[in-house]
Amino acid sequence: MPDRPNAHLVARMQGHRLSIFAEMSTLAVETGAINLGQGFPDTDGPAEVTAAAIQAIRDGFNQYPPDRGIPELRRAVADHQARFYGQQVDPGDVMVSTGASEAIGAAIMALVEPGQEVVVFEPYFDLYAAVIELAGGVRRAVTLRTPDYSFDLDELEAVINPSTRLILVNTPHNPTGKVFSEAELAAIARLAITHDLLVVTDEVYEHMTYDGTRHIPLATLPGMAERTVTISSGGKSFGLTGWKVGWAHGPTELVNAVHTVKQHLSFTSGAPFQRAMVTALNLGDGYFTGLADDLCAKRDLVADGLRSVGLHVLPAQGTYYVTADVAPLGYDDGMDFCRDLPGRCGVVAIPNRVFYDDESSGRSIVRFAYCKQFEVLHEAVERLSRLTA
Repeated sequence: MPDRPNAHLVARMQGHRLSIFAEMSTLAVETGAINLGQGFPDTDGPAEVTAAAIQAIRDGFNQYPPDRGIPELRRAVADHQARFYGQQVDPGDVMVSTGASEAIGAAIMALVEPGQEVVVFEPYFDLYAAVIELAGGVRRAVTLRTPDYSFDLDELEAVINPSTRLILVNTPHNPTGKVFSEAELAAIARLAITHDLLVVTDEVYEHMTYDGTRHIPLATLPGMAERTVTISSGGKSFGLTGWKVGWAHGPTELVNAVHTVKQHLSFTSGAPFQRAMVTALNLGDGYFTGLADDLCAKRDLVADGLRSVGLHVLPAQGTYYVTADVAPLGYDDGMDFCRDLPGRCGVVAIPNRVFYDDESSGRSIVRFAYCKQFEVLHEAVERLSRLTA
């Protein structure tokens, strides 16, 4: 037998063995803390959507659906893009996936050759680093700088070279809550066109923007539809993260390439949930505005609570995360703060440093998820007040 741990794990994946989400969620269970770490709601999605899934099961939609997704859902995704963004998408160029995560992984593995480089913005969702490694690609990070999480265009341009294959953009952005502005997206688009790069966008928080901020799909900018794979899902928008129904769309040849990989991963999944997601995407405008209003109020509640104990709260225009610098409480390392927090006041959060290549950039920054019921958030804020006791 091998005499070293994980001897059978490929070397490039050694750095991805442990998940910060698993560690902190386990800590929440062990201490009875309120989990504001992992991003999942504590209530079910719209009743008419869950009822549609139950009805689909009763109606016998329980076998393999088509590997690209049921036609009704592919059409609903296309209609959704036209409805909200004026974007014309051919349903034939929509591929349904087992959550956005599978679509992102399949896209990177389909479009990146070993040794080619992928530009990401840090802090980045940890999945991105893992799938780039799986593809044999090389990650190049451009830092979103506090206090407003903007990026330096010269820094972005400097990392692009002949080995660069694509840019991976997440907006609205996890873990910062940033929504990329039209000017920022235009700058990314200009570089992609100039250097003939592909772009993959992760837009799963697209309906969660606040304070008049708009989400703009990068593919809607001039010259970008032909080089962009757009990915989203229903998990976040409809509070149904366990259903794992996602989708990707873009130019035919790119979507075909992504599907070639995806069909050898899950092949297909979630037959009754796909049918219910058609109902979800066709909900009235009131649902989507109500979702944003509800989360905006929850963001303000948590942000005010964090400020009240002396933390420096950073701007969050979207998603359901808010970040704060914990240095004012004497912590120069957010990991230490997050490991102490459950014992000090019974709340769990996530240290942002694990989402950076340059950990010094986010060393003292911590992410809090506010996608919980108001009574849970009020209790969390009350518990956080113990930090000043």
